[in-house]
Amino acid sequence: MTRTRGTAGGAGAGAAGPAGAGPAGADPAGRAGERTGVRPRGTRRRAWAELLRVSALFSVPGDALAGASAVGLRPSRRTALAIGSSLCLYEAGMALNDWADRDEDAVDRPHRPIPSGRVTPGAALAASAALTATGLALAARAGRAPLAVATALAATVWAYDLRLKHTRAAPATMAAARALDLLLGATATVAVPAAPAAPLAGQRPAAPARRLHRRPPAPAPNGRREPGRRVPAVAALPSAALLGAHTYAVTAVSRHEAHGGSTAAPLGALAATALLGAVASRPPDGATGDRTRTAATLTAAAYLRTAAIPLLHAALNPSPPLTRRAVGGGIRAMIPLQAALAARSGATLTGPALMGLAPLARALARKVSPT
Repeated sequence: MTRTRGTAGGAGAGAAGPAGAGPAGADPAGRAGERTGVRPRGTRRRAWAELLRVSALFSVPGDALAGASAVGLRPSRRTALAIGSSLCLYEAGMALNDWADRDEDAVDRPHRPIPSGRVTPGAALAASAALTATGLALAARAGRAPLAVATALAATVWAYDLRLKHTRAAPATMAAARALDLLLGATATVAVPAAPAAPLAGQRPAAPARRLHRRPPAPAPNGRREPGRRVPAVAALPSAALLGAHTYAVTAVSRHEAHGGSTAAPLGALAATALLGAVASRPPDGATGDRTRTAATLTAAAYLRTAAIPLLHAALNPSPPLTRRAVGGGIRAMIPLQAALAARSGATLTGPALMGLAPLARALARKVSPT
């Protein structure tokens, strides 16, 4: 959930200059205002956009939608609550990350919102706490099981930012966070609403709850459908594992984005990307239909193109700019990977629809770095 970042905190994909220069246009507004005593219009909004990495938000909704597809259900109101919870917890991690790294950023990245004085440390920490509470509240509205998953996700985010980010456990922690985010969408979608309380004397009974809109159950291994079979949330575990594996690979590369020099990390991530693309392009056993296979193949190909090319460049020349570009490509590649996971589960409309977020993420990344 939180942003990938190396131990020294590189500028991230989309940087306009050398390490430490930051995204294009990130610096002048803040420091110019300090010199003149006049804060330019929009500086505060710009600072919070940089702190929260708003361009990376487009990689979040697909987690819950891929989770819903993995359990064979169409997105519902509870899926929307899971998406809202995910967005809040993701942004909580962003704010907490910069708060935890404020001393380090003062040396390596003085243009960042906190060291430049555009956002105070107290405001960043308060925003992180408020966003975490809001995310948990939204998950609670979806049910007890989604709240349990969201609580585990929030604990993982805070542990990563405050303790594990600079340890060898960082890639595994990030992978666990993304996997939990997908499972949050699956758990919320299959959650059963609580039975309404008995009406008081003279009260009209509440209207019956609307039934879930669900796709036909997946066929059994023998090729026959099992009418009425309810798919549990654990059916989303394979999709969660694939998304977690991609996150692990990208995080391993991000640990070298400030200074570069690692060929092994991008090569390992490139191999993982190729394997994940091959798996994502193949529907699971029992899934049939030309539309499913075509959608899975096309979205998996988009995933490979988005992630593999920058990783190959970083492997051939492990310089800081190319390593940061590979990290940014890995973050953007989460969108087509989520689309492929949804498509291979039979959600032939959800998968391609998610692809519409990719150009938006790419355009916004030119203005605000996603890392």
